[in-house]
Amino acid sequence: MKIKTEIQAVIWKINVKVGQKVDIGDTVVILESMKMEIPIESELRGIVKEILINEGDQVNEDQELIILE
Repeated sequence: MKIKTEIQAVIWKINVKVGQKVDIGDTVVILESMKMEIPIESELRGIVKEILINEGDQVNEDQELIILE
């Protein structure tokens, strides 16, 4: 199960850690685009298996951010 971004932006803040339980609606990452903060909420339940990005990274549309198990 993967959480992806829908827009091109910069990773401003990562709100989860590997091993953390995530519920539907939890904000897992906050993006910054054009000086606006855009929260990415999980549409899935699971445990964070891997974080594929770092704060400050530039991400593209449809890029995988987090893998849940």
